[in-house]
Amino acid sequence: MIINRFLTEPGWLGGLSKLFESEPFLKLEGFIEGELARGVRVYPTLDNVFYSLNILPPERVRVVILGQDPYHGPGQAHGLCFSVPMGLGFPPSLVNIYKELESDLGRRPQTGNLTAWAEQGVLLLNTVLTVTEGQAGSHQNRGWEQVTDQVISMVSASPRPVVFLLWGSFAKAKKGLIDLAKNQVLEAPHPSPLSAHRGFFGCRHFSKTNQFLVELGEDPIEWA
Repeated sequence: MIINRFLTEPGWLGGLSKLFESEPFLKLEGFIEGELARGVRVYPTLDNVFYSLNILPPERVRVVILGQDPYHGPGQAHGLCFSVPMGLGFPPSLVNIYKELESDLGRRPQTGNLTAWAEQGVLLLNTVLTVTEGQAGSHQNRGWEQVTDQVISMVSASPRPVVFLLWGSFAKAKKGLIDLAKNQVLEAPHPSPLSAHRGFFGCRHFSKTNQFLVELGEDPIEWA
């Protein structure tokens, strides 16, 4: 099994190819292969593991939203953090994201599929790209972090200023990878029901992101 063959976008491949040959990544592949051999399900399906990167070349990234790891329920994960495929119910964190979006901008999307955000330049990146069914966090510290840290560093170093939305402690821990002199960083608690009331509600990150983009002479994101 070679997971990296599912990454097809040339710009990301150029920055990540050496990592795919490293011992930690080979161990990660072995771990996932072992999970599948035991008959357990791993989410998302392997062809969607790199969906967030395949759909959005690095030079088109304007905003980054960091998630932790994929949803671990059947059919929920499809390679974009916080997003679910068309027709599925909204997970609790996404419900709260939409509550804040409506409070901020007066409207919300009608679907939980956030592909439309990605197509406008929003990189919806989980810091860990796979998970075992029913076991949140089960693939943390297995090797994905070195890959996604490199993705964050690549975006941070790009000529274009980017808005990074860091929601929760795990996302804020990535702040050291970001060039703060060039990029805009907005921080808030995680939108989980356990923490959203501590400052995610009222953060107005959607309008603030658009204000930053407009000041750069770019089109705002159509969040809804």
